[in-house]
Amino acid sequence: MEKTITPNAISTIMANPSPDTSSSPLPDLVVQVLELKSIGQKSRYTFEASDGEMKLKAMSQSSLSSEITMGNLQNLGLIRILDYTLNPIPNKTEKYLIVLKFEIVSQVLEMEIKGEAKKEDNNNNTGIVLRPKVDVGVQLKRKQEMVAKSAAQIMHEQHGNSALSARMGLTRRVYPLNTLNPYNGTWTIKVRVTSKGNMRSYKNARGEGHVFNVELTDEEGTQIQATMFNAAAQKFYDKFEMGKVYYISKGTLKLANKQFKTVQNDYEMTLNEYSEVEEVTGEEIFVPETKFNFVQIDQLSSYVNGRELVDVIGVVQNVSPTMSIRRKLNNEIVPKRDITIADDSKKTVVVSLWNDHATNIGQELLDTVDSAPIVAIKSLKVGDFQGVSLSSLSKSTLLVNPDVPESKRLRTWYNSEGKETTMDSVGSGMVSNTSWKGVKSMYSDRVCVSHITSNLSLGDDKPVFCMKACISNIKPDQTMWYQACKVCNKKVTDGIGSGYWCGGCQKNVEEFSLRYILVVRIFDPSGGAYVSVFNEQAEKIIGCSADELDKMKKDGDETSYLLKLKEATWAPHVFCVVVTQADYNNEKRQRITVRDLAPVDFVAESRFLLEEISKMQDS
Repeated sequence: MEKTITPNAISTIMANPSPDTSSSPLPDLVVQVLELKSIGQKSRYTFEASDGEMKLKAMSQSSLSSEITMGNLQNLGLIRILDYTLNPIPNKTEKYLIVLKFEIVSQVLEMEIKGEAKKEDNNNNTGIVLRPKVDVGVQLKRKQEMVAKSAAQIMHEQHGNSALSARMGLTRRVYPLNTLNPYNGTWTIKVRVTSKGNMRSYKNARGEGHVFNVELTDEEGTQIQATMFNAAAQKFYDKFEMGKVYYISKGTLKLANKQFKTVQNDYEMTLNEYSEVEEVTGEEIFVPETKFNFVQIDQLSSYVNGRELVDVIGVVQNVSPTMSIRRKLNNEIVPKRDITIADDSKKTVVVSLWNDHATNIGQELLDTVDSAPIVAIKSLKVGDFQGVSLSSLSKSTLLVNPDVPESKRLRTWYNSEGKETTMDSVGSGMVSNTSWKGVKSMYSDRVCVSHITSNLSLGDDKPVFCMKACISNIKPDQTMWYQACKVCNKKVTDGIGSGYWCGGCQKNVEEFSLRYILVVRIFDPSGGAYVSVFNEQAEKIIGCSADELDKMKKDGDETSYLLKLKEATWAPHVFCVVVTQADYNNEKRQRITVRDLAPVDFVAESRFLLEEISKMQDS
């Protein structure tokens, strides 16, 4: 069906700026929508109304925006204006057309209706007058009829006609993800499901509901997150399957919330119950190209405990054997393997590989670690273990010696200087805290020991402090360790008959390991305090494992045992401690626990002291 605009519609509107539609209906006013844009929080849209001769700036009411948001009306579309008013633009002679009510004549045309444009002055200074090349109304066919089709129509054509020309037509109709925007709603995309979330329930001021999301990737490797609520979630949850390819149409796009997005895309997609999703069958299924957005290792600290996932590339320095870890959530045992990688920022980081990543590619890396392979990993979660650490997810992608420019650059650096360079862990000297949204250096926000001991009320909100102090005493007769399960590190007790009972694993185990749990006294010029130290931090202090220290004691080598404890005293450390309140005989007492510690970096310490002196001079 052919569509036409109303000649001289803009002149008719300007001649009657405030029509009374209750007494008499408006004449037929069909105009073309040009330069369609959202304003504010996308509750309103501005555009230019054109009748082929004149243009007028216009704005739709927020109540009419749903038609635009849903894609029923797009740029270059036609509308019939049913009610309007003209408002003057401040400090200008022009007026704004406020469209109070309209109906859609055509969703979109193929092009703007143009003529030989020429500016003319008139009494109203309304804008541009166009001289059409023909004297009659201009008629164009809709773009929808020529190229834009839904996923269902594409699938119908695909099954009904497998000829080459039909398949070429099908290819032309598929939009790459990087071309989508909120103002075009007639797209169809062909994507693979690369991640599928669980169905979740929510409750807010508007009521209760269900939601789930998927991550979609097209053939070029561009990703987007699609979210479905309530009826759409119920409709499509079973439809979407990991790894399968689908045609999708009739969805909407909006700017992605940076706080919650998990893929590199400025937009996120919402599918409703009217969206169309069809699985691709009967043709070659593509494998998406993996695109990376690498973050250098020395820049990882700003991502700690955030929702944003990162991609890294590095030279493999070390690969651990596979370990079995019991999950607290469901008591399931899963394989884990740690690899240490480095890059040209001269920093290293530990990446924990889980499940298939640990047993498959992890084993490949273990077999080739002597050749220093380069590994690129996509979609890693950044945690705060040992300051900064990385952990793989089910959707993470690992490539060994990838054919990317960054890999070649890294190999050149490593062969020329990297292999001889001494590199520190990126988490060295760093401490994490959820209130900081990341990690901070131990050489900032420093306090003295007396700041904690003199404020007995500290501890209700579990504050974290950094301090420089020496260990003045470690009592040799205290209980310094406990018997721990080798799988979950929980305390074990003597089992019935033989072995040891682990409450965490809920089973008997044949062996245990010793883990430190000791109390030491720390001291600085302001005073001293007793602090609790657990295994990882205690090993840094003592210089050996609890099993090794216990062996000295059992072998009767009391001299070596006491000497080991004495060597650990009076060496300066930078401590990160957390303060809590504990009940003792119905009395509240402070408990100070060492969360992390490191030997004093005298360069960093000197820099810190100079900054403190500078602050004192400025004040």
